[in-house]
Amino acid sequence: MENDNHQIMERLETATNLLERTVALLETRQGEVDKISAMVEQTRREAELADKLAAAEHEIAELRAGAGGVPPNPLRRTVPASTSEMLAKHGIGDGPVDVQTLDAALAGLSLEQRIAVKTQLLRAGAIA
Repeated sequence: MENDNHQIMERLETATNLLERTVALLETRQGEVDKISAMVEQTRREAELADKLAAAEHEIAELRAGAGGVPPNPLRRTVPASTSEMLAKHGIGDGPVDVQTLDAALAGLSLEQRIAVKTQLLRAGAIA
């Protein structure tokens, strides 16, 4: 009976060792499967991004062709009426503005207001 118990224990120990090796092998394989899955997902994402890039490049080409090769100018080319009125009171009319004359005209304004007016004039192309 003791011999039978000993044999059963040896078989259990052998089975346990085999199971441990099998689990280790499965864990290794799962790591490999995870890496492959990540690579496939990355390849899909790269393909999606490449498609989006191609579509954007195509749209840019169409826009350029429609504009006759001239890029659109997003800058505002007019000055607000309040700014024009304020400048007119100081003798500054349409056309290029002399910076010294502009500074003298804006002297009564706060720093923020002067910056805002100069920014508007720069956008309109009235000063360089």
